Amino acid sequence: MSSHSPHGQSPLRTVQVLGGGNAGSSAHVRSLAAGLVARGVRVTVCAPFEADDAYDFTGTGAAHVHVPRSSDPGSVAVLRAACTDADLVHAHGLHASFRAVLALSGRRTPLIVTWHDRAHAEGARAHLLRLLERRVARAATVLLGTSSDLVDRARGTGARDARLAAVALPRSRRTAHEGTEAAGPRSAKLRAELGATGRPLFVAVGSLERRRGHGLLLDAARVWRELDPSPLVVVAGEGPQRAELQRRIEDEELPVRLLGRRDDVSELLSAADLALLPGRGESRSVLAQEALHARVPLVAVVSGGIRELVGDAAELVPPHDPAAFAAAVVRLLDDPGRAEQLRDLGTRQAAGWPTEDETVAQVLSVYDELTQPQPMI
Repeated sequence: MSSHSPHGQSPLRTVQVLGGGNAGSSAHVRSLAAGLVARGVRVTVCAPFEADDAYDFTGTGAAHVHVPRSSDPGSVAVLRAACTDADLVHAHGLHASFRAVLALSGRRTPLIVTWHDRAHAEGARAHLLRLLERRVARAATVLLGTSSDLVDRARGTGARDARLAAVALPRSRRTAHEGTEAAGPRSAKLRAELGATGRPLFVAVGSLERRRGHGLLLDAARVWRELDPSPLVVVAGEGPQRAELQRRIEDEELPVRLLGRRDDVSELLSAADLALLPGRGESRSVLAQEALHARVPLVAVVSGGIRELVGDAAELVPPHDPAAFAAAVVRLLDDPGRAEQLRDLGTRQAAGWPTEDETVAQVLSVYDELTQPQPMI
């Protein structure tokens, strides 16, 4: 494929900046890097070593520069050097974007920012995050939000140009769910290993922190433990709430297992009867997208961009209402016809989501807009 170099110019040079990165933003940057490199764009990904280890940005043909998650002067200096010859810089997430704003200080390099999620914090730190949001929103040449609520937030925070971003679920996450002859036996084996033979299996995924709603999940599990057979709830993820949640599980004898970090979430979903999203996940929740692709009925708390993402293809319940969450799950268990309807609705909903090619095309059109000479009128 020829280089993306209009009017005989040299190839476009871009820097993608990623902080710690959640699963959604990290997978998006890898997909974006692959698509841009395939179109002749020169890509450098600035991210911690561990992010490149996990997502193999260099495997796409991009260069990788290690930039620690910190916004201290040393990290900012490394990022500033990496951006020296860039035609534009594209930062993902609030902290990476703030680092990019500092690194580009005094330069005229266009800065594109993608907000994949709303940053969360409590107490004094919440005030600091609002200040960071305002600084980033006002400095960005273009701010892309992965859901309408994020675009509205960016505009309210002072963004000059905020737009809705097309963000695809990478093919690697989708094809993991596309059926093979071995899928049935694999799922049965996994269910047996988890202790879910002869009982429903529910899967939740997310770091063990308060905003992910695991406390609400445990509240709901108090209802489910009375069912016969009692469902098993497995939670993939790690985080600061682990000890507190584990104590509750043991004290209340809840049918819940904390699995820790897993690299087989796709397999867990394929084996599951239901997928559960009890908290304030990403605006384009990766779990929600994978569940619909895998034809696994989803029960989710309404927050952020979840309604916009799944439409009527999931059971949506109000936030902070464990009784409603528990009841929605029980209704699905009692109504196989409704569960099958959600599977079909999910397949149709997922078919309307942007593809990776469409995502790359949208981003590239923004890049062109900011870097190509505008024709004289």
